[in-house]
Amino acid sequence: MNISVIVSFLNEEESLYELNDWVVKVMQSNHFTYEIIYIDDGSSDNSWNIVNDISEKNINVKAIKFRRNYGKSAALNSGFEVASGDVVITMDADLQDSPDEIPGLYEMIVEKDFDIISGWKKKRHDPITKRWPSKFYNRIARMMFGIKLHDMNCGLKAYKNEVVKNVDVYGEMHRYIPVIAKWAGFNKIGEKIVQHRKREHGVSKYGIERILKGYLDILTISFISKFGKRPMHLFGALGTLIFLAGSVIAGYLVYAKIFMAEYKMTERPLFYFGILAMIIGTQLFLTGFLAELVSRSSSDKNKYQIEKKLRLDSKEEKKQ
Repeated sequence: MNISVIVSFLNEEESLYELNDWVVKVMQSNHFTYEIIYIDDGSSDNSWNIVNDISEKNINVKAIKFRRNYGKSAALNSGFEVASGDVVITMDADLQDSPDEIPGLYEMIVEKDFDIISGWKKKRHDPITKRWPSKFYNRIARMMFGIKLHDMNCGLKAYKNEVVKNVDVYGEMHRYIPVIAKWAGFNKIGEKIVQHRKREHGVSKYGIERILKGYLDILTISFISKFGKRPMHLFGALGTLIFLAGSVIAGYLVYAKIFMAEYKMTERPLFYFGILAMIIGTQLFLTGFLAELVSRSSSDKNKYQIEKKLRLDSKEEKKQ
């Protein structure tokens, strides 16, 4: 199979028929063998019924429905697990990503041997409250992680199949899949200027809270990139330094108590700072030790409650 197209969505009933027809037209005109995998991230509208209808008319359409909203990372990770195309394309369902970009993305992966191609919405049709925070966080990400992408958050991306099978996407990490892929050893990452269209239906899922989430995501991904597999290196080092500082203070106070007869150790604020430093240092060291155990034993971070599937069951593509 040439291409797997993964479309994650939440309440996009007005766009799904048009998007599907457009993707199918592109696939047929370019003679691609393909599958379209829809991931319903807990929609409360008629989206799932529409996908079910589309699947009945086209055997290349598959789908997964979550019992509740888990977020885009969970949706993409579930799609990655079942995708079988040589090239995996991800795109949003709101018609702001153009399926006409698919052949160009496919060509760059297959013929130029890129591991990942990220779309760059150079001309965006979003409100300024969405554009400027995105530009800011993209610039910070380029500086911190050394990946020269202008629009790391763009939902329109292309991957080699082996990339999506070797990355774990959870929490809010979908924005930084290129960073995660780079950790896994996939270093050939490029970008392509893509068309960005105005939203025609539905409402944006972007809110002001995403600005705060973007800041927290940067901190999270930075921490994980440096200490995700070795948390003891951070917490253990900090704990040891702080404990040593407290020990030095305690040693000085003991010396003063012994050799300075009138010295009242417990009446000095330094006494309490020393005790506090030793307690905090011990706690940080133990935190690093426990985090190390968790990081080496955890294997259940990507468990999501799936309600229904279409054409993805192991027995004769049985529909639920």
